Amino acid sequence: MNAALALSLIRREVAGRYRGSALGLFWSLLNPLFMLAVYTFFFGMVMKSRWATPDGQNVTHSTGEFAVILFCGLIVFQFFAEVISQSPGLIVANAGYVKKIVFPIQILPVVSAGAALFHAAVNLVVLLVFAYAAFGNIPSTVILAPVIFTPLVFLVLGIAWFLSSIGVYFRDMNQIVAPLVTATMFLSPVFFQRTSLPTWLQPWLSLNPLAIPVESFRAVVLFGMQPDWTSLGYYSLAAILVAVLGHQFFQKTRRGFADVL
Repeated sequence: MNAALALSLIRREVAGRYRGSALGLFWSLLNPLFMLAVYTFFFGMVMKSRWATPDGQNVTHSTGEFAVILFCGLIVFQFFAEVISQSPGLIVANAGYVKKIVFPIQILPVVSAGAALFHAAVNLVVLLVFAYAAFGNIPSTVILAPVIFTPLVFLVLGIAWFLSSIGVYFRDMNQIVAPLVTATMFLSPVFFQRTSLPTWLQPWLSLNPLAIPVESFRAVVLFGMQPDWTSLGYYSLAAILVAVLGHQFFQKTRRGFADVL
């Protein structure tokens, strides 16, 4: 029943976000494309950033190819940012559900993640169109994209359960999370490659929750490569652990929600 309820709420969340707007769901494409244009202009044209291919030889991508590579990383970040940014105020914004004993409020982060996943899927379709135009082909490894995203979904859910619960008792979490999300983007390989860092610093990049998903997503969607399965396996175990702990923390702290709200 919870699965059916979650799907229903996800559909309502997606439809409600654009209800009344002239362009409707088209905004889910315009927003990331606008940011892509800004980042491409700054990093690709002003800063003259280039991206080495997996063989490490080609660093002379055109601006269009660089934009596709950048957009691929931004899809992962946008999913992460959309859920995490909303999490601290999620329960407060849906206070009416807290006092409904029969309503499973732990499903709210799942709904938020589901809506963000929908937008990520839409952006992936757009990415594949641009990738075909820029590179002339779409690698068969793209079918592994859901495998890459799955552990990220678990990690994001775990963090969302933590933050949504803490946000009920400590309203300043919104102000704390926003700059942390921005820092996570600029300290992840969305705009740069791991190999551009000093050798001693490269292993530490994996501590960023976006590093392995961004690198793996690019590998399978654009470069036709297998991800680093060992790193992805460890990441998946950590993500499941965070999800379990986050859910348990939420369930234990939810008892005081009604009193605070």
